Formats: sequence, C-alpha cells, structure tokens
Amino acid sequence: MKKPYLSVVMPVFNEKDTIQEIIKKVSQVDIDKEIIIVDDASTDGARQILQGLKQDGVKVFFHERNLGKGKALKTGFKEASADIIIIQAADLEYDPKEYLRLIEPIAQGHADVVYGSRLSGGMPQRVYMFWHKVGNNFLTFLTNILYNTTLSDMETGYKVFKKEVIANIDIKSRDFTVEAEITAKIFKQKYRVYEMPISYYGRNYSEGKKIRWYHGISAIIALIRYKFTD
Repeated sequence: MKKPYLSVVMPVFNEKDTIQEIIKKVSQVDIDKEIIIVDDASTDGARQILQGLKQDGVKVFFHERNLGKGKALKTGFKEASADIIIIQAADLEYDPKEYLRLIEPIAQGHADVVYGSRLSGGMPQRVYMFWHKVGNNFLTFLTNILYNTTLSDMETGYKVFKKEVIANIDIKSRDFTVEAEITAKIFKQKYRVYEMPISYYGRNYSEGKKIRWYHGISAIIALIRYKFTD
C-alpha cells in the first residue's frame, strides 16, 4: 500500500455539531493523506457518529475513558504513517484549505516543524476574547524568553511536524498543556521551526470552546519544567 504524504491527526471530544463538517473539509484537500481520528470518550453523540463512519483514508480510534488532548494526540501520532504530520482540531476554527501552504517550509527542506500563527497578521481573524489573547501572548512571550525564539503564537492548534520529530517527543501531558510541552521539547532539541500566517475562525465558550484560564497556569509550569528536565 502506498504511504500517504500527510497524516492528519484529529483529537475529538464532544464535537458532534462539527465533526462531520470538518471531516468533509479535510477530505476535500487535494493532497495524498490519511485522516486519523481519536475520540477521547465523547458523551455528546460524536462517538456514535464516528462509530458509523465508513470512509476511505479515515481511521478512527476510541478511548474508553476521557484521557485528555495530550493522550489523544499521542494515540494519533503513534498510528500516523506519513512523513509529515499535522494536528487538526475537530471544531471549525482552523481551515484545512491552508494545509498546502503550511507544509511548504517542510516540503522545501527549510523546516522540521511549522507553526500556523493566528497572530502574525495578513489572514482573517475573529475579533473577540481580549483576555484570552493576553494570556496567549504571555505564554508566547515566556516561551521566547526561555528558549530564545521569536514565536508569535505558541498555543496555535495548527502545528506541523516531520514524523521523526514527533517520534523523538515522549508526550506526558494529558490536557491542553500538551501544546506547551511539545513546544518546549521541540526547541530544546534544536529543531528548525518556521511560522506561517493562518486564518482563525474562533468560537467562544457558549459555542463550545473548552480551554480555560487554569490551563494557562499548567502551560507556564510546563514551559519552565521542560526547560530543565525531560
């Protein structure tokens, strides 16, 4: 069987209203790919939708209990077979049409990792949630201080990796702290990281957004911890 060019890893938890649409959008991207979906014990009906899903190029895995985004990503990364891996949120905040541009620095041999930045300008952004942006800016600023980098958006949901990069990262975080952990370990291992501007169709808490303020505290601890330990 021919190995796909791109593995799309999609963690899912309680996204019944968007899961079918995002799978459709990813499937329509004109690139040789596999879609790896990991349902983290959804209770809203998303699990039942995925259990009935039969589509070529889509693999679905189920956690029997809720283990968190970090564990869902770890499961998905383990099953990925392509040389390039991208994380795709199961909501509609990020646009899969931007895959080709995101993977370009890796495809051209310049990068090992690409971050899709919501904050570097030039692309559509929803204007909302000021304090959420303040928190994200602080976490990104702390990342840049600790790891001598120039990121603009550490918490972005669009991260793209060469397969060997992910193979060298032992993910320990369970929840949204995984974004900080992956970032810390990438920079600690001196991988070449590039940013590309992306659009962002964010949603608020009433629309299903799950990240909360206390995840920011966990991220701060992770950024500092993994600077000095593995």
